Amino acid sequence: MRAARLIKMVLLLQNRPSMTGAELARELEVSERTVTRDALALSEAGVPVYADRGRAGGYRLMGGYRTRLTGLGRDEAAALFLSGLPGALREMGLDDAASAARLKVSAALLPSLSDAPRTAAQRFHLDAPGWFQEPVTPPLLPVVARAVWEDRRLRVEYRNRRDEPVERELEPYGLVLKAGVWYLCARVEGSYRVYRLDRFVSADRTVPDGTDASFERDEEFDLPGFWAGRAEEFNRSLLRSEIVVRVTPEGARRLPRLTERSTAREALAAAGPADERGRITLTLPVESPDVAFVQLFTLGPDLEVLEPAELRTRFADAARRTAGLYD
Repeated sequence: MRAARLIKMVLLLQNRPSMTGAELARELEVSERTVTRDALALSEAGVPVYADRGRAGGYRLMGGYRTRLTGLGRDEAAALFLSGLPGALREMGLDDAASAARLKVSAALLPSLSDAPRTAAQRFHLDAPGWFQEPVTPPLLPVVARAVWEDRRLRVEYRNRRDEPVERELEPYGLVLKAGVWYLCARVEGSYRVYRLDRFVSADRTVPDGTDASFERDEEFDLPGFWAGRAEEFNRSLLRSEIVVRVTPEGARRLPRLTERSTAREALAAAGPADERGRITLTLPVESPDVAFVQLFTLGPDLEVLEPAELRTRFADAARRTAGLYD
């Protein structure tokens, strides 16, 4: 632990002309007294760390000293490719590895490029959770993430959709962060499935009978492709009802934004010719009449429900009551 901290201290000083004791303590997450002891240890080991005294003092490396301890470890190299997701790295327990990787890359850069990491971070940022949502980190995420990195089986207990406890032995293939929710893509009995991590009650990387917990990963598995296909399949599986609507050109333009996009576009493409007022009639798959009411009422006069009759009546009643508020 201390050796890693000493290396990090050297890399920090190599990337900056000088740093105060307080700045180093904050970066290394130790006390200023520990920084003083570490600087002395480095000096005794032959690393030319010099301490400037006084209020404006600090620590610096003498004579343009540059370390060659910039080789990336496995975790650091993997974390580097996720460095645009600081929140996700922190939740998976990889923020220290990512910090070390960034420092090593910065140390290897030419002086003329030393500001590249900082300028990039000031210009681009990815915020994964959706609006008006409070992201919640699943407590078992670090354990699952480590199993994913190491290709090790997991014995888990989770709550299914009926809130019943279920035990499974999984081969964890990949993690997906979608709108602030973490999902695990895993192979179970030869098929691939998706699990919400916030439903996990326990996750153990050990195998009860003492056998090797590692598994042979299928290198042909394409996580982005699998997720895209499964997400579309899930969206379509929710659409269990159909309604018939008539929309204006404006309603047709906005419809894919309010319902399942690909399904709405297919329904619009399959619709017949427009009437004399430019409106088209189409059959639209929806999750349920209740969900359709919430999604489509915002279109106002740009959408008219034709079937089923119960939903048409509901739209008409809501329209009358809304008009009454502004009468």
